[in-house]
Amino acid sequence: MSPQKPTNIIYTGVAGTGKTYRLLQIARQYTDYLPRINDKDLLGQLLQELSWRDVVCLIFLDFKSKKQDLVKVPEIVSHEFFVGKAAQNARDKNLSNTAWSVLQMHTPASSQTVSYKNRASQAYFDKDNSGAWYLLPESMDLLSNLAQQLAEFQQAQRENNSQNQEFRQQRFSMVSFHQAYGYEEFVEGIRPVMAATSPATNSSSQMSYTIQDGAFLKLCQRAANDPDQRYAMLIDEINRANVSRVFGELLSLIESDKRAGMTNAMTVNLAYSGRTFSVPANVDIYATMNSQDHSLAPLDMALRRRFRFIDCPPQPKLLPILYLNLNQDSEAVNSVTLNTKTANPAENRYPTETIDLAKLLTGLNNRIAQTLGAEAQLGHAFLWSVDSLEQLQTALIEQIIPQLAQAAAGQVTILQYIFQDEQQPISAQFIQDSQALINNDADNLVNPNSPNQLFAGQQSFLGQSISSGSYKINADLLDNSAEFTKPFVYQRLY
Repeated sequence: MSPQKPTNIIYTGVAGTGKTYRLLQIARQYTDYLPRINDKDLLGQLLQELSWRDVVCLIFLDFKSKKQDLVKVPEIVSHEFFVGKAAQNARDKNLSNTAWSVLQMHTPASSQTVSYKNRASQAYFDKDNSGAWYLLPESMDLLSNLAQQLAEFQQAQRENNSQNQEFRQQRFSMVSFHQAYGYEEFVEGIRPVMAATSPATNSSSQMSYTIQDGAFLKLCQRAANDPDQRYAMLIDEINRANVSRVFGELLSLIESDKRAGMTNAMTVNLAYSGRTFSVPANVDIYATMNSQDHSLAPLDMALRRRFRFIDCPPQPKLLPILYLNLNQDSEAVNSVTLNTKTANPAENRYPTETIDLAKLLTGLNNRIAQTLGAEAQLGHAFLWSVDSLEQLQTALIEQIIPQLAQAAAGQVTILQYIFQDEQQPISAQFIQDSQALINNDADNLVNPNSPNQLFAGQQSFLGQSISSGSYKINADLLDNSAEFTKPFVYQRLY
């Protein structure tokens, strides 16, 4: 039977469209969640090979770990270790006699409280005048291994009972490409290793160089040894590195039909070690690519044949509506995010207005596509965590406006068109022209640029003269004051 055809996929789109999130979701598909060992099984493993004497010693060590040195027989018999050992031996009768026998047999001949004929050669316990038993101090060294077993059992219990404890086996490896990432990190390379020298020579550590496997090669080796399971290589920002250099001779081997066991299987000799190598058919490769990157042309040619490209567009419909309670002065207070299906404005104490984040993002992206092109659009992640007016302002100030300003090369006219500022008083503009602020009355001036003149049709701005003055974010937006406390300012972005 031929192996399952490998999956090679690149998720592509503008920033903030959830590409990395998709990788994290895919990682869950290549993660095995192993069943936890319950406390009963842990206890069974602990007691399986222990004698009754060991069990009683273990009980004393357990009490000692809880700051209790004196123990009476009923406490021993009711202890979970004693009960567990009795269950393993199918015992439910005369358990107190068993405890008494073990205790008396392992007392010293010099004991003043215990008279017993058939004493063992090694003493562990003695009894005080009140009838309470204790471990002999000199026996502690003999119980070091048992004490270690108890410590490991207690640690396993704590981990097993932890709410966050998950037993997982990962069948994936995840890396992020960057400009300096290379073949040595991904496949194999020569790397320095500090070798410790003998103390007798009184010399410092020495550096040597060895060939070490990279992330992809290690994953392929695991997959080759486990052919019945699928493994995944997850690559974030694949376009950030020189892909041809990172993959090297493996760029051909990752093609689906050239994997080990496939129709046109290929084998190569690795660059550094010279080992023969082929990519297993049970290794899938998933990657993300930011389509705003300007170096995609050669990358696209190298990968288009080897990967399926899945577009990840912005999804404004995933964003909620902000319901803003308004006081008598029409200042927004107590911003609350509600889904359109569950919103109930009638329950609010104050009159309610809304800011529809989906419409806001859609409006911005329509104007961004007209002026800067579709690849400059904003992903829904920019507004994903917004649940108040203040957080919306922060997203605009710290993320959205700086990114658009970079894409527009700081051209004020483009930015003002995107934010619908052209016919607004300068005091109500998101983006202000620094020169206009110097030369004019900011309270009364209306921007003379008209969207019908400059942006009469999509991309028509390319043939026009565009202002290149320096832009400035409105100080009232920065301060959350004046016009920018009112929902209609943001509604005009629709």
